[in-house]
Amino acid sequence: MKYLCMIYFDERKAAQVPEAELRGIVDECMTYSEQLRRSGNYIAANALLPTPTGRTLRGQGEQLSITDGPFAETKEQLGGFYLIEAKDMEEAQRIAAKIPPGRLGCVEVRQVREWE
Repeated sequence: MKYLCMIYFDERKAAQVPEAELRGIVDECMTYSEQLRRSGNYIAANALLPTPTGRTLRGQGEQLSITDGPFAETKEQLGGFYLIEAKDMEEAQRIAAKIPPGRLGCVEVRQVREWE
């Protein structure tokens, strides 16, 4: 089964993390991604640019509305993700618990709905 592990943290606080510490977290992510590749659990992972670089689209066709930034004001923002393969939610949780930037906030784990 596929699981999406979404990494949330406060962008303002993350921007204050010293460069060396941030680089260490990135290096840990690369190492962890490689471990997941070797174990067969890795599908994809990436960091996201800060929320002001994004757009929120509502509606469709002629009724499309586009606004800058995130969907809603929140304490924590989606900063990255891992898409993994796991046999069940318990295994997915064990994998997600080791995602390095999770230390900056939290990791939400949700099973991917796979359409036939």
